Amino acid sequence: MKISQFEDIVAWQKAQDLAVAIHQQFGKSGDSGFKNQICRAAVSISNNIAEGFDRQTDKQFSSFLFIALGSNSEVQSMLHLAVRLNWISESVHHELIQQTKEISRIIFGFIQYLNKS
Repeated sequence: MKISQFEDIVAWQKAQDLAVAIHQQFGKSGDSGFKNQICRAAVSISNNIAEGFDRQTDKQFSSFLFIALGSNSEVQSMLHLAVRLNWISESVHHELIQQTKEISRIIFGFIQYLNKS
């Protein structure tokens, strides 16, 4: 299947879902610094996938996918902190971490595919 637009990329779709979940979970957080950082990082995942898609080469696209992976790891780190601070429950933490792990697997697989072509 040829991907003709970034909206067709499963990693982008999953990253959008994660960004919505993060905004729903932390959108009304009293710690505006934390809220802004985790929300920006979550949005950055799908934005970097979209931006990379329109680059000229697979190598450039791959670079943006690595940036998306980094943003995904940032979200994971902040989720670990949020549960330690009792800002989210263990079950919410587990669910969101599972989403980030799935996104990581998909993006990493995509990077490997691009590097082989």
